[in-house]
Amino acid sequence: MTRVRAAVIGGGIIGLAVARELLHRMNEAQVTVFEKEGHVAAHQTGHNSGVVHAGLYYQPGSLKARLCRRGVTLLRQYARDKDVAYEECGKLVIAQDASEVERMNAIFDKAVANGVPNVRVVAGGEIAEIEPHARGIAAVYSPSTAIIDFVAVAEALAADIAAAGGRVLLGREVLGLASRSTESVVTTREGSQAFDVVVTCAGLQSDRVAMMSGEPRLPRVVPFFGDYFLLEPGRSSLVKGLIYPVPDPRYPFLGVHLTKRIDGRIMLGPNAFLSAGREAYARRGWSASDMASSIGFPGFWRFALRNTAAAAREARTVLSTGAFVKEAQKYVPEVRRADVMRGPRGIRAQAMNADGSLEDDFVITGNGRIVHVRNAPSPGATSSLAIAEYVVTKVLERTSV
Repeated sequence: MTRVRAAVIGGGIIGLAVARELLHRMNEAQVTVFEKEGHVAAHQTGHNSGVVHAGLYYQPGSLKARLCRRGVTLLRQYARDKDVAYEECGKLVIAQDASEVERMNAIFDKAVANGVPNVRVVAGGEIAEIEPHARGIAAVYSPSTAIIDFVAVAEALAADIAAAGGRVLLGREVLGLASRSTESVVTTREGSQAFDVVVTCAGLQSDRVAMMSGEPRLPRVVPFFGDYFLLEPGRSSLVKGLIYPVPDPRYPFLGVHLTKRIDGRIMLGPNAFLSAGREAYARRGWSASDMASSIGFPGFWRFALRNTAAAAREARTVLSTGAFVKEAQKYVPEVRRADVMRGPRGIRAQAMNADGSLEDDFVITGNGRIVHVRNAPSPGATSSLAIAEYVVTKVLERTSV
């Protein structure tokens, strides 16, 4: 039997999960992962909050809802199998006033429809029983929402790939991807290789990689950075788990929240603002080509004009640590400006359409023997093992290999 040659572009958690799934489900497959950085999980996987989302917010029946719930089950078991720390610390989505209660109740209804276990609405007096320092008039409580080290998961996936005979090639930036009638060719600086199947999971570069194979540019990736602050270790007792706001439909992004990390530290954030580069994690970093891609895109300006209030809110938190902390104080009043220190920055690969609308669901496209994961924002890491199942099923349907 001829061995199937499969390539995965991108060594984040989703790309690695896809490669592992290909090895499990395709007999005698030769699987190669191309990762342009010197280590796996270098971008979105390694710059997020580590939350394993339970499925509270997502439209019932959507890919996000289905793959998130399946993903939680798979991820929890995988963490146990690989001895990766996993903690169900619980999550409160807190309404601050009566105007937020209806939206909070809608979140509860979605959570129930999505099968989130043991989710319930709690009154204001019960909030303090769960989070002693938090304040609000009511909340949705999800005790099964968890935290994890996604980098450790990615490293375990890479080890699984190697153990099964696959290859994870680091420092291999893909410069070309050409589709032919019976195979596809991946080109790096080291040369070109032909494959029977290619799956792209390129995250912040997903639109550019998709275009290499003739896919349309849209949806375009517009990067938004999110800054985090860390509570001083001596103040970590202010937060026991996860404390979130009720999403406001006036704003496209959630806003500052308080998150326990798997190492016990407490993060505040993130905010969200247009990034000067798709990989500009340093606060003075920027990319001329990335900036031109964003501000030269008419869809971005349509988005910006509809969201001036959101831009003003986010700009305040970018420019002022005090403003950032005030957002957190709405939920935990005892947090003080002196309690926080600047933490990491993440960058979200936001897929945007020509009309300025944001892609809300996962987007998986492709043609022939190439499949592209075009949009996999939060809960992408949570859903990674389930996304891999879904993608490999698509590969098998299209290629009959």
